[in-house]
Amino acid sequence: MKVLIIGLGSIAKKHIRAIRNQYIDVAFYALRSSKNATAEEGIINLFDVSELQAFKFDFVIISNPTSLHHKAIETLMPYNIPLFIEKPIFDTLEVGNLFAELEQKEIITYVACNLRFLGCISFLRGFLKGKIINEINAYCGSYLPDWRQGKDFRKIYSANKEMGGGVHIDLIHEIDYISWLFGQPTEVKVVKRSKSSLDISAIDYANFLFLYPNYCANIVLNYYRRDAKRTLEVLLDDGTVYVDLLQNEVKFREEIIYKSEKRIIDTYENQIKFFIDQVLPHKLKFNTANEAFQILKLCITSD
Repeated sequence: MKVLIIGLGSIAKKHIRAIRNQYIDVAFYALRSSKNATAEEGIINLFDVSELQAFKFDFVIISNPTSLHHKAIETLMPYNIPLFIEKPIFDTLEVGNLFAELEQKEIITYVACNLRFLGCISFLRGFLKGKIINEINAYCGSYLPDWRQGKDFRKIYSANKEMGGGVHIDLIHEIDYISWLFGQPTEVKVVKRSKSSLDISAIDYANFLFLYPNYCANIVLNYYRRDAKRTLEVLLDDGTVYVDLLQNEVKFREEIIYKSEKRIIDTYENQIKFFIDQVLPHKLKFNTANEAFQILKLCITSD
């Protein structure tokens, strides 16, 4: 198996590790933007897109800054390589005819939203079937300076609006899994701000209110919470479901009904296995580029 990498940063290395842990005889190549790019063990550097013609890649992982995803997809399109795209798919809704071209060429696309593979979320999807829902509250807060140890957080894309950063799309996982569990809302109201002590250009607080016919979902995201918290509450007619994503645990009426020792980092292996074993051979449409674009619209239409 041959895998091409566009953007050999920390996220790409998580995907690479997940592949290596489960598959043998995998050759990794990275299309680098600079001749001075650092050589990584077990990864062959390529420096010109024309070099791609010499290989038959099984798929490409696009994990460069969000603002460069569109250009990367356009560059790769003539090679008809299946695309594994790190979330969020774009930082803008101005994408021209890109989706029509992808569909015409029948290029396989998958946008990585690994929280769909977290056990507590998968369990909840089944548990809620047939339940009467009254209210939903999702929360995700963590401290951006702690995300990448040894790096100035103000220089990473998450902190910079011009690079496609911002909590409203960087933490798109919450928007994605709420839409996956409960469907598209009929209306969206949102408050976004960048006024915290982090002093960054990107949005560091977002509060979404998703309106559904019979209930509302409130989603709060921030970059500045030092004691990380990632939770979901679903208020049912017969009790409250409380999901702790960091502990991979589900409680109903204060009793644990699901618990796993696996953590969010483990979902990378589940996700890539699903992509390689299911999406690629069966051309399965699961969170395609177009589907992920609909989620993106919920995040940025009010910008």
